[in-house]
Amino acid sequence: MPLKVKGHLYKTAIRPAVLYGSECWATNKQHLDKLHVTEMRMLRWSAGVTLLDKLRNQYIRGSFKIAPIVEKLKEKCLRWYGHIQRRSDDHMVKLALKLPTAKRNSGRPPTTWWTTVEKDLKEAHLNKDIAQDRARWKLRTRKADPK
Repeated sequence: MPLKVKGHLYKTAIRPAVLYGSECWATNKQHLDKLHVTEMRMLRWSAGVTLLDKLRNQYIRGSFKIAPIVEKLKEKCLRWYGHIQRRSDDHMVKLALKLPTAKRNSGRPPTTWWTTVEKDLKEAHLNKDIAQDRARWKLRTRKADPK
């Protein structure tokens, strides 16, 4: 089977299954690393390449014409955030985000969905106000696969 067909199969069947429900995940560095490793193992296996061949991940991903799964995860999370922001202020999901959290113990606070979104917004140089304009938000958050 040609790599182009395998890449299309990966984008339409496998990646959506791996990222199912990911817009609500509170991800940390370990989660993102595991996703990246899992993706590369699947791509290497389907290309018939082993680690002993010493091919770079960018080369393998480029031959399949696939964007990194971590970027697609951030895209899904930001798309969900924009969807929530466009809701009315009395909507249940928007109200749930404003609920106070429980008193925390000493040490680093746990990673939450909200802190993940704020970090992604900062990395993408996005303003929260842009989310009200759906078309502009989609253009700014979309990480398209290379062609």
